[in-house]
Amino acid sequence: MEYRLSPVETRIVGALLEKELTTPEYYPLTLNALVNACNQKSNRDPVMSLSENEVENTLDKLRDRRFIWHMRLAGSRVSKYEHNLKSLFSFTDQQLALICVLMLRGPQTLGELRVRTERMAKFSSLEEVEAALKDLAGREDPLTAELPRAPGQKESRFTQLISQPPLLDFTEEQNDSAMRSGAAAGTTAPAGLHDRVAFLEQEVERLHAELAQVREEFAKFRRQFE
Repeated sequence: MEYRLSPVETRIVGALLEKELTTPEYYPLTLNALVNACNQKSNRDPVMSLSENEVENTLDKLRDRRFIWHMRLAGSRVSKYEHNLKSLFSFTDQQLALICVLMLRGPQTLGELRVRTERMAKFSSLEEVEAALKDLAGREDPLTAELPRAPGQKESRFTQLISQPPLLDFTEEQNDSAMRSGAAAGTTAPAGLHDRVAFLEQEVERLHAELAQVREEFAKFRRQFE
């Protein structure tokens, strides 16, 4: 099966998957809810501004390829949409969470993936994250890959391959040239800076996730008295 998705197709499938895993009470999604999910400014890289027509036209293509289902629930006049990844690919809960975050935020390190999947699946260690990625990468049709390190990067990043692959294949000569250019310009980061920034980013992600969970629980509590 040809499964390479365009950036817009990837955003739609990733958004559907995210909402199923994080807010199942509001899933499947209406067209309007899906457009809003695709255009979120948080937890998206890159941020997009898709129109309703663009999303609807892309949904038709995804339905033809069996990546999504279009449904109309009994008693509802509004159509809703859900993804079909579970039927197309055999994923564990952990792998599904990893694919979701990679679809929505692009290539990431093991630490970033562990933090950003907290609301979807639990990983006890970075080794467990890596093992799940290696299982996906070791399939007959690989679904993830470890990217070459870009100049200045200390940690490897991983990407999903359901989408069109990113153009991040740096050659050794390009790496050496970029590092020399950075050193000449005085832009080389101090030792340990990248690690500290990565840690702070992870802490911010964790706090955002906890705040979102508190808000959801409070909303559920308040609805009991409405």
